[in-house]
Amino acid sequence: MSAHCQVHGTSPGFGHSVSHSHVRTKRRFDPNIQTKRYWVPSLGRKVTLRVSARGIKTIDRRGIDAVVADILARGEKV
Repeated sequence: MSAHCQVHGTSPGFGHSVSHSHVRTKRRFDPNIQTKRYWVPSLGRKVTLRVSARGIKTIDRRGIDAVVADILARGEKV
């Protein structure tokens, strides 16, 4: 499964690992994706979301109803 946040759309970044001798090799910066279950009162059921740590903070701040409404408005399945 891809490292993709359903709230922010955060996906992996790419860059280089630079060694002590300055040899550069490709690497991937993955977001901190976690699977969380939330009770959504407007839907009357629990939903499972794949969210980053930043997405969890956004849900805490805005509320799960507002975040799920945005996800559904984008056409994603929850």
